[in-house]
Amino acid sequence: MTTDALFDVLVIGSGAAGLATALAAAPRRVALLTPGPEPAADGASRWAQGGIAAALAADDSPRLHAEDTLIAGAGLNDPLAVARLTASAPGLIAWLQTLGARFDRVGAALALGREAAHRRARIVHAQGDATGAEVMRVLAAAIEACSHLTFASRRTAFALTRDAAGRVVGAWVQGPGGSELWRARAVVLASGGYAGLYRYTTNPPGSDGSGIALALAAGAALADLEFVQFHPTALAPHDDAHGQLPLLTEALRGAGAVLLDARGKRFMPALHAEAELAPRDVVARAVWCEAQRGGAFLDATVSIGAGFPQRFPTVFAACMDRGIDPRAQPIPVVPAAHYCMGGVRTDAACATSLPGLYAVGEAACSGVHGANRLASNSLLEGLAHGRALGAALASRPLPEPGAALPPQRRWQPLPAALRARLGDLLWRDAALRRSGDGLARAEAALATLAAEVPAASSGRDLLVLAAAMLAAMRARRRSVGAHFRVDAEAVAAA
Repeated sequence: MTTDALFDVLVIGSGAAGLATALAAAPRRVALLTPGPEPAADGASRWAQGGIAAALAADDSPRLHAEDTLIAGAGLNDPLAVARLTASAPGLIAWLQTLGARFDRVGAALALGREAAHRRARIVHAQGDATGAEVMRVLAAAIEACSHLTFASRRTAFALTRDAAGRVVGAWVQGPGGSELWRARAVVLASGGYAGLYRYTTNPPGSDGSGIALALAAGAALADLEFVQFHPTALAPHDDAHGQLPLLTEALRGAGAVLLDARGKRFMPALHAEAELAPRDVVARAVWCEAQRGGAFLDATVSIGAGFPQRFPTVFAACMDRGIDPRAQPIPVVPAAHYCMGGVRTDAACATSLPGLYAVGEAACSGVHGANRLASNSLLEGLAHGRALGAALASRPLPEPGAALPPQRRWQPLPAALRARLGDLLWRDAALRRSGDGLARAEAALATLAAEVPAASSGRDLLVLAAAMLAAMRARRRSVGAHFRVDAEAVAAA
């Protein structure tokens, strides 16, 4: 099937970045594609428990917010991109409120929390730990009122299409009736990151890097794939299960919750001056080590106690479902793949290396996060860059696309058993602690897995992306930010 319509903008993905782009692109004719049944039903945005960072307090400023972002990113960020983002944050919060976002307040003022590596309280939350859900609620409501937008559910893009001049002019999509061609003057990837590829993750299954894989298959440049952030505190699984684990928001530690070892003793004060509020990579590796020794636990019985159901209802419900009462019991935790700093390389205008293709949100590597994302900058980035890109596409002429070339691959997802094997090999050798030997082992296992997948299938693209991740991890031979090489000293001496 080929759609007859030519859209001005085709947005692939309906998370916060995609919806913000689609809204801001009015009055351009926009098509919004999502694999789910409705806007906001897919992607990681609605799962975000942490809030949105914005310098709103009297003792804060966008400059201080930018400094904290650069420190967390180990200086590998783009300073200009960081400055633009932090400067936009207060206005973004105001915009969300005009859409009807109900953020937590203390009296008439917004309640501002503090999270790891922030020197000021600047985190805006909704319902304690349901900020993503609230943001997606107001964005979805705004989308429903838009006359410029065509929403297409249950559609998964499996290949970008280019014209004879090399410009991206649309996407081949698997829909309810088979393969479809969606044409557009500009194509925006807002499909999320690749943390969902790992065995243990806080992400839903769709956050598997499929959009980034589309861009890679089309020839787009990627960057920083070695930088994957692992959240220190996911609710430990019952058994040896795969997949999404409930997230225990960093705001718990911001509110005073402490990490305990199997003996009931705190371990973070001996490892970092900021203890539980140290940068995420430091805390995640410490939790990983304690989990191997007998278990790690998050104790909020003193700092939060009886107020848990009201302050953190999402976490409270997840714990109670596991038979754990966090008001009276420490919570067993493990680290889990959470957020990817790498992705499709973009410039200040969100443009990729391919003409006609743009990327926003976690699918993009914009230079904002560097080697490690500062907490609560993710929703901020997706929303701010989506709004800016949508407005830019609405305000300038868009070129007429040439004829779309036929697809070079067919729709054939990676089978579940192979996807599980991919998650296992990444978790074993490409997660929190890496080495040259382990990465070589992972590459060999990946090559064996790839031999079982047809070269022209869409599922093969995920394996090519995984190979690019492993190559980036091997190429960066020293530890920095979220990338930790246990053999770094030996490498440095070689």
